[in-house]
Amino acid sequence: MKRIQPPSTDLIPTPVVMVTTQGRETPPNIITLAWVGILNSDPPLIGINIKPERHSYRLLRETWEFCVNIPHRDMIRAVDVCGVVSGKDTDKFALTGLEAQKASKITPPIIRQCPINLECRVMNSLDLGSHTLFVGRILAVHHDETILDEKGKITLEHFTPIAYCPGVRDYRALGEKIGWYGFTKGKMS
Repeated sequence: MKRIQPPSTDLIPTPVVMVTTQGRETPPNIITLAWVGILNSDPPLIGINIKPERHSYRLLRETWEFCVNIPHRDMIRAVDVCGVVSGKDTDKFALTGLEAQKASKITPPIIRQCPINLECRVMNSLDLGSHTLFVGRILAVHHDETILDEKGKITLEHFTPIAYCPGVRDYRALGEKIGWYGFTKGKMS
């Protein structure tokens, strides 16, 4: 039997990312987000949602650039710190020991320790109520070579991404392979 609940954000799980932003005259900042997702393939677009009262929101609106940095399991402490501490008064890079590395196409840096970095420029924004959706065009992608197979494709055997479960407010590590796209093709009856 199903129980009907009030509307909520129970899309479980959601990816956890660390977004770097930088204002014109301010140092870079890191914000942890779980309200993110791929929006389009060609051109490659990603959406991130930020509350207007967040420090990163102001920085993003100054330059219209951001970097989505995908952390791994061993970074969970830094991930949480960057989600609960404000960058308005704190240098999150110094606090967490994360290293800012120059991006190739945008002003905000990439996070060196994150195995995947997506450099983005905002194409559009939309006020949704509690959050603003920023649609970013992905301009460049960085992959740590340790997560790539011999063909240059990402392999999760060497990289454990993190997911967030709204409602229960848990972080979870992903990794167990249970199938692959198209594994049922030709096997349905």
